[in-house]
Amino acid sequence: MHAEKTRVAFQGEAGAFSEAAAVQLLGEEIVTVPRPTFDVTFSAIPEGAADALLVPVENSLAGSVVRVYDLLLESALTITAETILPIEMNLIACPGASLSDIRSISSHPMALAQCERFFSQHPHIRRIPAEDTAGSVREALARGDKTHAAIAGKRAAVRYRGEIIAERIQDDAENFTRFVLLQPVKESTRSLALKTVLDASGSHVMKMTIAMRLAHRPGSLLASLEPLARHRVNLLKIESRPIHGQPWEYQFFVDLEAPASGLEDAVTDLRKVTREVRILGLYPGARNRL
Repeated sequence: MHAEKTRVAFQGEAGAFSEAAAVQLLGEEIVTVPRPTFDVTFSAIPEGAADALLVPVENSLAGSVVRVYDLLLESALTITAETILPIEMNLIACPGASLSDIRSISSHPMALAQCERFFSQHPHIRRIPAEDTAGSVREALARGDKTHAAIAGKRAAVRYRGEIIAERIQDDAENFTRFVLLQPVKESTRSLALKTVLDASGSHVMKMTIAMRLAHRPGSLLASLEPLARHRVNLLKIESRPIHGQPWEYQFFVDLEAPASGLEDAVTDLRKVTREVRILGLYPGARNRL
């Protein structure tokens, strides 16, 4: 009897960068489940449409994907793995088309914005914003118009049988997106799951993502950082986000790195000097980290 394949939901259409990241992390054996928006992606597990989610949380040029963090806080999901995908923008057109034929290009606004140098070199080409990079390729190929192209990754070109007529047209070659794998963890077993990972990992360096709320008093942020330094925890990232329904109050999202036992001790002390600490994930760092 064959084991059922893991179903992984992602935001976008088939061929999207998120799908490529899911396959990079988990292999070709998974079943990928396209979803149109982040909100609908997060509803895939409760609806029974997926077993896990693969979502972007940070781009090396554009910064954090804030909607994902908001949805993660509202969910009962936890980060269990991460992967980093190089983002290469390719110009994809109908078979037989050439660059000199192109008069318009569609893609996600962020993809278009990351190709400013290309557009400055071809000022006659019109930009058309679209909902999704891979979706723009699908639509361009369906139109069959050799004067229209789309910008997306190579996976989209293969998926929709498009022809890459210009490779790696993004402005910055150092363009990477960090994706995380999210899986359900019942609130009642969250601490047990943490202990299991700690026991299994021993002294190996792990990553932890937390959300913390601070007291409204001078020095509260400094006090929250002290336990991290004392337990020799590496602070990789800290970012504030408004707390919904509480104007001018903020939640801090923090990425940490240390041996698992050090993270456990640091969080124990961190809880003593903050209003609230929520562990959003304890997981190994990406193997392909830069």
